[in-house]
Amino acid sequence: MNKTESIRILGVDPGTSVTGYGLVQVTGKKPSIMTMGVMKPGKFDDHYQRLHYLHTRALQVIDEFKPDVLAIEAPFYGKNVQSMLKLGRAQGVIMAAALFRGLPIFEYAPLLVKQSITGMGRASKEQVSYFLQNIFHLTDLPRELDATDAVAVAICHFIQQSKPAAKKEFRNWEDFIKKNPGRVR
Repeated sequence: MNKTESIRILGVDPGTSVTGYGLVQVTGKKPSIMTMGVMKPGKFDDHYQRLHYLHTRALQVIDEFKPDVLAIEAPFYGKNVQSMLKLGRAQGVIMAAALFRGLPIFEYAPLLVKQSITGMGRASKEQVSYFLQNIFHLTDLPRELDATDAVAVAICHFIQQSKPAAKKEFRNWEDFIKKNPGRVR
């Protein structure tokens, strides 16, 4: 990406009660936070109504902000199977909205997202918010930390895409030996 090229990354922190979203625009190699907010499917008692709401709102957010890519936090493995299933469904309807609008999707583990922002994979939502506030000089933060978590997912995507691809130097031990005859006895 050159200095004038830009990309818009929509980060999403899915949830069945509160889902955060954040839009990050990267111009050249400089990310800036455009907006962040939350969707509140928890206002519906019926799980299927929550999913419908999330899908509809995700389409609206995509249509309003016109991102180039969706970066979404992958569900973490918890002890409650029912909660995991519901969270996976929420993530799925958001991904379906992105696919419907032709956006490529990238998933990131919560530990990687937190590690990318704070340097600590087990950082709290408050610590992620604090780091983003200081790095990007944010003054107005939403009450719901799901919004800053979503921005963190978008920033994580930017960081991961900025890393050079690992060069695979050797296919196997035989290839290593051929390329390094002086190192093997």
